[in-house]
Amino acid sequence: MSQWWEYPGPPRGPGERAILKAKAICGEGRTRRLAKPAMDSAARDKMQPALPPGPEWPEQERAEQLARGAALKWASGIFYRPEQLARLSQYRSREVQRTCSLEARIKSVVHSYLEGVKTGVRQLAWALEAVQGAREALGQAHVLLWGMAEAAQTLEPLREQVVQHKQLQAMSQLLPRLRAVPAALARTQSLIDAQRLLEAYVSLQELEQLQEETWAPLGGLELPVFEGLGPLAEALGQAVEAAAGAAGRLAREDPALLVAAMRVAEVDAGRTTSLEQAARDWRQRCLRALQEGLEQIHFGTPLQPGPGALAEWLEALRVALPAELAAAEALVAPCCPPHYNVVRLWAHTLHRGLRRCLQQLLEGPQLEAADAFTLLHWALHVYLGPEMMGSLELGPEADVSDLEPLLTLENIEQLEAIFVAKVQASVAQWLQKALDGDVAEWGREQEPDTDPSGFYHSPMPAIVLQILEENIRVTRMVSESLQRRVHGMAVSELSAFLRSFSDALIRFSRDHLRGEATAPHYVPYLLATLNHQSALSSSVSVLQPDWVAPGALAPVEAALDELQRRICRLVLEALLAELQPLFAALPSRRWLSSPELLDDVCERTASFCQNFRHVRDPAVQLLLAEAERTVVLQYLRALMQGRLVCRGADERTQAAERLRHDAAQLQELFLGLVRIWGLEESVQCAPVLLALRELLNLRDPTLLGLEVAGLRQQFPDVRCEDGPGREEGPTGGWAGLTHLYSIARITSPPSWTCAGMCPESSAWPHSALCRPGRSPRPQRVDAHSSASCQHLHPRCPPVSPRGPVPDPRLPAE
Repeated sequence: MSQWWEYPGPPRGPGERAILKAKAICGEGRTRRLAKPAMDSAARDKMQPALPPGPEWPEQERAEQLARGAALKWASGIFYRPEQLARLSQYRSREVQRTCSLEARIKSVVHSYLEGVKTGVRQLAWALEAVQGAREALGQAHVLLWGMAEAAQTLEPLREQVVQHKQLQAMSQLLPRLRAVPAALARTQSLIDAQRLLEAYVSLQELEQLQEETWAPLGGLELPVFEGLGPLAEALGQAVEAAAGAAGRLAREDPALLVAAMRVAEVDAGRTTSLEQAARDWRQRCLRALQEGLEQIHFGTPLQPGPGALAEWLEALRVALPAELAAAEALVAPCCPPHYNVVRLWAHTLHRGLRRCLQQLLEGPQLEAADAFTLLHWALHVYLGPEMMGSLELGPEADVSDLEPLLTLENIEQLEAIFVAKVQASVAQWLQKALDGDVAEWGREQEPDTDPSGFYHSPMPAIVLQILEENIRVTRMVSESLQRRVHGMAVSELSAFLRSFSDALIRFSRDHLRGEATAPHYVPYLLATLNHQSALSSSVSVLQPDWVAPGALAPVEAALDELQRRICRLVLEALLAELQPLFAALPSRRWLSSPELLDDVCERTASFCQNFRHVRDPAVQLLLAEAERTVVLQYLRALMQGRLVCRGADERTQAAERLRHDAAQLQELFLGLVRIWGLEESVQCAPVLLALRELLNLRDPTLLGLEVAGLRQQFPDVRCEDGPGREEGPTGGWAGLTHLYSIARITSPPSWTCAGMCPESSAWPHSALCRPGRSPRPQRVDAHSSASCQHLHPRCPPVSPRGPVPDPRLPAE
């Protein structure tokens, strides 16, 4: 066995070489035949066979260093102690065995590799021989093919002669039939003109078959004799299409022609040809003709604009479309193939045509209110209703509910907006005309008209509410959204009408007071307008159906309340204008001694209030109560001017007796009016006069402060002044009554205002319909007390008022 360094084995890896070198250092790689007992690593490296140059790993040097270090570390660890050197021979023999085993394995692997290489070289030699043989065979075949191509070129003229011979042979056989082609073309055209479509199609098929028979033998050559065959086929297709377009008429007049056209289209749909021609597709042309003809009949003529034209057109469609569907089911469907689904095709075609026509109509000029309403009602209710597409006589094939609706949501919104805008303009015009007609009567020489019960009457309130209620009621036929829109419009227009009514009253009063247009019956017409307000208030509930949210009529109710206050205020100002000269003489010595002054006041008041009998309840009840308060307040204001000074107890007693008599007379006056007209008796304002009488009857001046304090508690909303620059005493505004024994000057109760919510003039004191804070409904205050009206705050008038306080919206005199 040769030494390991003498064996020319394969190149070792860097790790394996490093391990072997480390073992060699320890002397374990030598055999018995080793000449030298020891050898250093440098000598072994010199004796190792040189490796052929080749690419080195980038980590080769580092791997060798690591292997060498590992070997040295192993050796130093094994032989670190002296007692371990005794087993050196054992390690040496073990490593020799390992080395021999590795060498044997390496030789075996190399031998197997060499055998594989020999086999591969042998197979490559065999393949090379086969490739060389194939190359030689291909070269021989190429030479043979080149010779055959040259021979074929010499046979080309002969081939052309053969083709021409075959064509001439075919032409000679088909020549009798080709001579008859022009006559067949003319005959087919005459059949088409005579609408004998089946015979024409058979003749056309024979001609096309002959064309196919001549086309293949002639090599695709087109003969001039067949040039008229394409236009002839197109003429037949147009005849079939025309018959399909008039299917409705032909089903009644000539069903055989319609059946022939349908059969021609169906037979031609299964036709196949070897010619390079496009498919005729007569079936689809028939279907399109059926749809176009149907749309042309019903929607081909444009709608002429004009009043009522749209309604007439829709009514005609309501009758014509169901009749058309019934005719299609009874007449047209038996003439067409079942897969045409004629009834469904008819229904969908009519629906699409109608929808397109309506879209064009909406894109045109804006419709009128009547047309918009008619179109909405027709499209939403009539079209799909039992009178038309929802009829029980029509089968399920005529159902169009799954198609797009005639009107989209945008179209419905557009039509509703047009209708509401047009109706609002018309309603505003009608209401203005009604108001102008009523205002024109205010300046008449005759008194207002009365009803059989004797109340002032005018048809204006009924006309106004009827106009609004009818517009709301009629929209119920269309949709809830339109009804809500019109209801909101009606409430808005009624509020605007009431504001215009109030403005007209202001102008009427202003012109009358200035003398620009004196009304002969000023007060009666004011009372007539109060009846109008009562009629509107009692009937406005017709504008609030069940589906309207509560509070929707709050603006109208507020406007009606404001109108009532305005009318009552103007009436009471007219009453004050008549009573002011009479109260100017109060108080006086004549007043103390004679009741004539108050008799005149009562007589004038009774005469003025006689017109109240023409006012309906509850307005007359309110008007009498306010007239009583106005007269009493004006009476108090006259007493508190300080024009009369009581010089002693007798005069105070006489003044107190006059106050009692006047209070009884005023109470009897107004209670008499209430009883005559059968009205409910209300709380009177006379108690304040009787309270003043008790104060004047007081004998002990020291008790005056207590009495004034009691009056202050009983009438807390009354304030008075003792003159300019004076301050109120600890008892409040009634402290001025302590001067009754000298130069007493007591001011009248002030005008009451509703906490800044409804300010009124002195002609409308405290009797206004007060709206307490956050109260949804008005509350009527009947007495000047904190218990009945806690939201009223008194306000002192001037020390010496002169006449009624005018309307602040009227221009200054």
